[in-house]
Amino acid sequence: MPNNPVQIIPRWSTDRGHADHGWLKTFHTFSFANYHDPRHSSYGALRVINEDRVASGTGFGTHSHQNFEIFSYVVGGQLEHQDSMGNTEILSRGALQSTSAGTGIAHSEKAHGPEEVHFLQIWASPRPGDGNKKPAYFTRNFCDEEKRNRFLLVVAPDDSSVSLSREDKGPAPIRSHLWMYASLIDPGVSLVHEHVGKGQGQLKKGYIHLIQTSGYNARKSSGNTVRIGSKSTDGDSKVELREGDGAYLIYEGSDNLEVTNVGQGIAEVLLFDLD
Repeated sequence: MPNNPVQIIPRWSTDRGHADHGWLKTFHTFSFANYHDPRHSSYGALRVINEDRVASGTGFGTHSHQNFEIFSYVVGGQLEHQDSMGNTEILSRGALQSTSAGTGIAHSEKAHGPEEVHFLQIWASPRPGDGNKKPAYFTRNFCDEEKRNRFLLVVAPDDSSVSLSREDKGPAPIRSHLWMYASLIDPGVSLVHEHVGKGQGQLKKGYIHLIQTSGYNARKSSGNTVRIGSKSTDGDSKVELREGDGAYLIYEGSDNLEVTNVGQGIAEVLLFDLD
């Protein structure tokens, strides 16, 4: 297989959908709610990446979902989750809560305690035929040290080697062709990622997102900075992302993705492998 470079198409933070409702400050990577852009409606199985900040004492009241795989990655504060399956939990930093909506569930998500909650809500489309199964719920917890200077797998398809227990170690299972990794990258550190589908002889997709850990910023992206590109290419062909920025990735050949923290602080990154 040729050693073609990984194609990178930046998705700048300022180009995302954005809304400030007072109680909710949110950014939409893909079309969502009142934000619609046909160029950014989905990518592979990835349908939603919303970076949300919800004020203390407020949140999303009870509402319904069907079909989608929905998971929340908590960055800061505490997220209170309740649903029609009887699950009630308080989720703190490092928690990942996953719901397979299937035939239908209702849930609420609110900021618990005196501080706002900062989390990413992510949706994935289910595999064909898997969208109308019985709903399921899972939680996982990953400490910062587990994510330090590595791409830690935190979400994976339920037909791979993953526990289907409600609470367990390892990645949360979803009914989708999507793998999600989380990383905390120290300044000066480079990580290399090999797509899970490497060697299968076809184009593979991915996505990367740099979380706004330095604070809410609706203006030009700033804060922590990573440089991304193919492992085999020089610096001139690489792209720098700052907090809130992301990028579509296309793996054409056998090359791997390299992510280097070129900033001054710890960069918190989410990376997706997609079919």
